[in-house]
Amino acid sequence: MSKRPPKLPPEVQRERVLILSALDTLVPMLGAMVGDHIEVVLHDLTHPESSVLCIANGHVTGRGPGSPVLAGPGNDKALAILAEGKAEAKPDEHVSVFPYPTFARDGRSLVSATAMFRDSLGHTFAALCLNADFHSIEAAQALLSRMLPGRNGVKEEAPKVEVLDTEALMLDIISSAVRRYGKPVQKMDKEEKTAAVEMMLERGLFMVRGGVERAATALGVTRFTIYNYLDEVKLRRAAR
Repeated sequence: MSKRPPKLPPEVQRERVLILSALDTLVPMLGAMVGDHIEVVLHDLTHPESSVLCIANGHVTGRGPGSPVLAGPGNDKALAILAEGKAEAKPDEHVSVFPYPTFARDGRSLVSATAMFRDSLGHTFAALCLNADFHSIEAAQALLSRMLPGRNGVKEEAPKVEVLDTEALMLDIISSAVRRYGKPVQKMDKEEKTAAVEMMLERGLFMVRGGVERAATALGVTRFTIYNYLDEVKLRRAAR
C-alpha cells in the first residue's frame, strides 16, 4: 500500500541492514556463475519506488539499481503474494516461489524464481529474484542452424528492452486494468471497477506511493472508495 509503515525498533532495523548486506554480496557472484541469460536482482521492498538495490545481468529486463519494483517482469507471483496480504507471517519465516512463468515488457518469455525475506516481526522487506531469458539459448540453436549449408548470412538481433519510469509503469497498469472491459470508465459499474482495482493490486500498483490517488482519478472515484474496493477484494479472497 502507499501508506508508510510505523517506525521499526532499532534492533529490527539493524537486522534488516545485516540481511540486505549479506544478500547484496550474493548478487554479483550468482550473476557471474549462472550465465548472462539469468538476471539476479535484490529488492528492498520498503522502498518500492526504487526497490532495486543490486542487480546482475540487468539487460534481461532492462533494469538497473534504483529501478522501481513495478519495472519487473509481468505475471510476477511474488507481487501477487504480497498483494494478497501474505506479506506478514511468522517471524523469520522466509518464502520462496519457483519456478514460474513471467514475461519481459517486450513480450519475451521468462522463467522466474523469488525468495522473500521476513524480519523478526514477520514483515516482508526484501526479495531476491532470478529471471531467466532462454532467448540466448534459442539464439545459440539458431547459430548452429545457420552453420548448415544455405543458412550463412542470416543474423538474429537481440531484442531491445524499453525502460520505463515509475510514472509510465503506473499508467500502463491502470490503463490495462481499465481497457479490460472495453468501455468508458463512466459506464463501468461497481463490480467492474472493483475487478479493475483487484488487477491493479495484483500488479503491485498500491505498493508505490500515489497508487491509490492515481487509481481513484482514473476510475472517477475518491481515494476512500478505492480503499473500500480493496477491502472488498481482500474479504472475497479470504472467503475462498
